[in-house]
Amino acid sequence: MSAMPTDDKQQLIDWIEADRDMLVEFLREFIRRRSPNPPGDTLEAAAHVMQALTANGLDYKIIDPNKVMPNIIASIEGGSPGRHLALNGHLDVFPVESDYGWSADPWGAEIRDGKIYGRGAADMKCGTTASLFTYIYLNRMREKLKGKLTLVAVSDEETFGPWGARYLADHHPEVFGDCCLNGEPSGMGSLRFGEKGPLWLEFAVKTRGAHGAYTHASPSATKIAVGIITQLEELSDMEPANLGNLEALIRDAATVIDHEFGDGASRIVRRVTINPGTISGGVKVNMVAADCTFQVDIRVPNGLTDEDIHAEVKRILEKYPEVTYKTLIYNPPAWTDPDTEMAQIVRANAMLVSGIDPVPVISLGGTDARLWRYKEVPAIVYGPAPRGMGSVDEHVPIEEFIHVVKCHVLSAYDYLTRT
Repeated sequence: MSAMPTDDKQQLIDWIEADRDMLVEFLREFIRRRSPNPPGDTLEAAAHVMQALTANGLDYKIIDPNKVMPNIIASIEGGSPGRHLALNGHLDVFPVESDYGWSADPWGAEIRDGKIYGRGAADMKCGTTASLFTYIYLNRMREKLKGKLTLVAVSDEETFGPWGARYLADHHPEVFGDCCLNGEPSGMGSLRFGEKGPLWLEFAVKTRGAHGAYTHASPSATKIAVGIITQLEELSDMEPANLGNLEALIRDAATVIDHEFGDGASRIVRRVTINPGTISGGVKVNMVAADCTFQVDIRVPNGLTDEDIHAEVKRILEKYPEVTYKTLIYNPPAWTDPDTEMAQIVRANAMLVSGIDPVPVISLGGTDARLWRYKEVPAIVYGPAPRGMGSVDEHVPIEEFIHVVKCHVLSAYDYLTRT
């Protein structure tokens, strides 16, 4: 049975309930402020966040090494010294290749059956809205807080680019604080304490090429590419180092992982995955292709490194002198102690709000929370389920959105009122 909220926490819940319609409309307008990355222009979405801060009398600063990808930073000091909590969310979203398959306008924020549809509804304008209003509501109680609260709303997350949280990590480490709470998709039933690491590789195949009827005259660059892509699937057989007690934790969470992330998700948490995201080759159907380039998104589980992957890739390429490759991005897998204080706080507040105890999990996708973990700062991710994330009909149920807002507000309050 969940505990009763204190007077202050009940006040926070009451404010959120009173603002329910406003919060929903804020999120809907946030979705309508298109911010696909690429290309990455988040100016309209950032203006929406800045307008909310200004309307509540809150100052902020913009750090924008790329002028169309602003990062919004705002901080308040509590009434007494204490710890520093960072609320991290991003403004950019996946692109929409076409509206094919969507049952609603991808940028319309339509409400249907109690759900808000649109690109970014789950990833992660729901979570960023929770961070923003956590900051706004706790400002009303700032004299009761011990320490400092910082809103870190960034751009350029979807491509792991250099203009967002990575830039802040290198140039403004003061915003990282002592702990991070992030609202990326997790599902109400799980919270993310770790994540796999993305390794993006680009392969280039070059041959002499020939007339399409003269297949004896030159190897086909596209045919070689297909062969390599097929063999790269062998990486999924690699065995990561055993994580000790975490192995049982992840195994026991399998049902929850599949429920929140889709059937089969639990089977690949501890496996290397390979996704050939793009491929381009050839000039004409009746020519043997002389060039082919393809990019592969490999997700590295905790217990393996990029060096382990490169060794296997080089082994595969030994038979293909026509092929070169390079690394586009690598972010090592990382995790926070699943029993860290913020994880316990979030679990307690999810129980308080909805009677749900979220299970700690390692996630499949990457988040900016990794940058806090690289600095050995605890980072916990708790947000909506990834329904339609990067696909069609992305959406968030309104009740789930309100649940996430409440959990973030109450958890930040707890963290900043403890001694």
